[in-house]
Amino acid sequence: MEDMATGNYCTVTEFFLAGLSEKPELQLPLFLIFIGIYMITVAGNLGMIILIGLSSHLQTPMYYFLSSLSFIDFCQSTVVTPKMLVSFVTEKNIISYPGCLAQLYFFIILGAAESYTLAVMAYDRYVAICNPLLYSTIMSSQIYCSLISGVYIFAVFCSSVHTGFLTRIQFCKLDVINHYFCDILPLLKLACSNTYVDEMLILSFGTVNICVPMLTVITSYIFIIHSILHIRSREGRSKAFSTCSSHISAVAIFYGSAAFMYLQPSSVSSMDQGKVSSVFYTTVVPMLNPLIYSLRNKDVTLAFKKILERKNFM
Repeated sequence: MEDMATGNYCTVTEFFLAGLSEKPELQLPLFLIFIGIYMITVAGNLGMIILIGLSSHLQTPMYYFLSSLSFIDFCQSTVVTPKMLVSFVTEKNIISYPGCLAQLYFFIILGAAESYTLAVMAYDRYVAICNPLLYSTIMSSQIYCSLISGVYIFAVFCSSVHTGFLTRIQFCKLDVINHYFCDILPLLKLACSNTYVDEMLILSFGTVNICVPMLTVITSYIFIIHSILHIRSREGRSKAFSTCSSHISAVAIFYGSAAFMYLQPSSVSSMDQGKVSSVFYTTVVPMLNPLIYSLRNKDVTLAFKKILERKNFM
């Protein structure tokens, strides 16, 4: 009983985050770069949510999914970036043990939710292009709400399992996390108890959360491309491709960097390489998504112009 009690006991009450780089000359330039990225991310994603909410002709499932993606990106960036910015301006970036677990918990929820939201958006494009006459029936508000609810419920389940098992681990080694936020792989490197179950969970959930959405995206686009190639007019083909191009860009960046980080054996993966790839899906992807979707989408730019005109008229 005593061993079990001490097995659950955490001797570490706080951690130090090593940050993105330990070179003193890079701290100020990196701080300025990432505070700029964060401000663009917040403005872009909140702007997208407000724009979709205010524009009557953007009240369709495609834009509801985009609004949900913007919400996830805003939260993901807010969970990670502010703590990362602290590491550029302080000598020791301290995070408490409960604070570390809370950051990890929300990070996993948002990462899984983004992965499945991108898959749901691919399915939405498949229905719109391959079954346009049945789109409003297949993508009813009830179906849309069920899909979004399913995404968040499963994301919370994944995160709860990961974090629940992590609380059983005893940390008694060096308390410096070689990362700029509390990610699960760098945390496990500090453990002095057995982490086999946690590593298997990362591999199994990581495989499911990347491969299942990726297969959904690939399958959807196989049918989409097949349908587009059967469109006779060149204008019709280019219009159909343009509705998908922004989504394909977002998918490639997100899944590519996530797979590089989590689908490697721990013996092979380097934490410094992992930091670089995780920068993409924690800070760069949340900034790029609203830019990709607004710049390459005529409906969004038109809605933005209408709101500006309405404001000037008032």
